[in-house]
Amino acid sequence: QVQLVESGGGLVQTGGSLRLSCAASGLTFTDYAMGWFRQAPGKEREFVATISRSSGRTNYADSVKGRFTISRDNTKNTAYLQMNSLKPEDTAVYYCAADANFPVIIADFYSYWGQGTQVTVSS
Repeated sequence: QVQLVESGGGLVQTGGSLRLSCAASGLTFTDYAMGWFRQAPGKEREFVATISRSSGRTNYADSVKGRFTISRDNTKNTAYLQMNSLKPEDTAVYYCAADANFPVIIADFYSYWGQGTQVTVSS
């Protein structure tokens, strides 16, 4: 049974930082690229970032380039999203996802999903 469990969300002020983690189990982690998506109330789920199996390649949404960094530790079966210079418009539930292909920026194409973690940025 594949499980992706996000953690690290919370409430932060504008300009602050958070680091999200996504712990994976039930799959061979190195067989999967990892992605982060987010969904704000009343909006569709949107792509944030993705990283290849070996961490050699990354892809970011324009809205987060230069502020967010995706990474992974294959020895810990964990992916991360370091979020700096946070803005109120970054407020959303953040989800991690796994898929064998890279880069995948469309949510429907991902095979596995976590339950999400709430990030709230106050102004």
